[in-house]
Amino acid sequence: MVGADTAWIIVATALVLFMTLPGLALFYGGLVRSRNVLSVFMHCYAIACLMSVLWLAFGYSIAFGSGTSGYWGGLDKMFLSGVSIDSLSGTLPEVLFFAFQMTFAIITPALIVGAYVERINFAFVLTFSGLWMLICYAPVVHWIWGGGMLADGGIFGEVGARDFAGGIVVHQTAGLAALILAVMLGARANRTTPPHNPGFVMIGAAMLWVGWFGFNGGSQLAADGGAAMALAVTHISAATASLTWAFWERVKYGKASLVGMVTGTIAGLASITPASGFVGPVEALIIGAVAGILCQEAVNLIRNGLKIDDTLDVFAVHGVGGIFGTLMIAVFGQGAWVAQLGSLVIVGVFTIVVTVVIALVAKAIVGMRVDAETETTGLDLAQHGERAYDVTS
Repeated sequence: MVGADTAWIIVATALVLFMTLPGLALFYGGLVRSRNVLSVFMHCYAIACLMSVLWLAFGYSIAFGSGTSGYWGGLDKMFLSGVSIDSLSGTLPEVLFFAFQMTFAIITPALIVGAYVERINFAFVLTFSGLWMLICYAPVVHWIWGGGMLADGGIFGEVGARDFAGGIVVHQTAGLAALILAVMLGARANRTTPPHNPGFVMIGAAMLWVGWFGFNGGSQLAADGGAAMALAVTHISAATASLTWAFWERVKYGKASLVGMVTGTIAGLASITPASGFVGPVEALIIGAVAGILCQEAVNLIRNGLKIDDTLDVFAVHGVGGIFGTLMIAVFGQGAWVAQLGSLVIVGVFTIVVTVVIALVAKAIVGMRVDAETETTGLDLAQHGERAYDVTS
């Protein structure tokens, strides 16, 4: 099965990159004003490029280096030192495992983009994202997936945290970082403008849905029944959450929107991510059904209750979804409550503290928020010298 494993993870790697480029870019781009759509595309594209270089230089070694510390993997694999085409990680060529994990390192900071669109300085995006991936994301990867302190045999004993494809590692960290940045930035001058292109949003969500098969199915790191089950439960959760989100919108507002339904899709995908290697179709149906309503209520709480301008609802959808799915592993008896709860708390506190520090440093170096005139004009023209359309709105 070695050849089959390699072939599948090559495909999965392409699928996960497809989630960011163009999936997430279109999903987020359609949700903003037309005068800011290119800036969103630029953020996603530039992050993909920068994270790729930084993952090669330091990130992979920090996450998966051979150091014995429970806190980080060390720097022995900087620039893939010692890794050749014959090096293996399990049944896979290690360079392929590096590439697969690189696509996760790309999409995690890219998810945070949704919190600060329409008012962020581009230099801050690059500075913050690079530092955050290396100092926050990569160590957490090591803690859970790299055999570190939260894995089996770590601080929680024989049974460590269960996070199959990133409920804690990806969605909780990105969601909390997004919430922190939204609070630090403050609200946009005008929060009421609807998405400029719901069609983009649907197309982007559909691409994310397809790419998520690589995200979750690929996390089995083998072409076997476990990968097939992860793919199947991923689809069931996404479909169910889409329906319950639309149903709940209809109950509350009298209409079910396209943007709402596809946001439900993402909520279902985020929620099944940590559990996708541990549950079956019925459990996935339950997770998706709850996620569509839970995440929608979280959106209302963040926007209207707490008045936080997490512009594209990153924490409510990804953060809440990832945390919920992580806890459902214990609910269904596939993980230890202490390890699941303890890992969420440890990673949550770490993420909040590190995010605040990095944001303050980056703000001091390059500035954080654009001026009022730039926000009014739009980031496309002011920061990138381009327009997406002949007529802006």
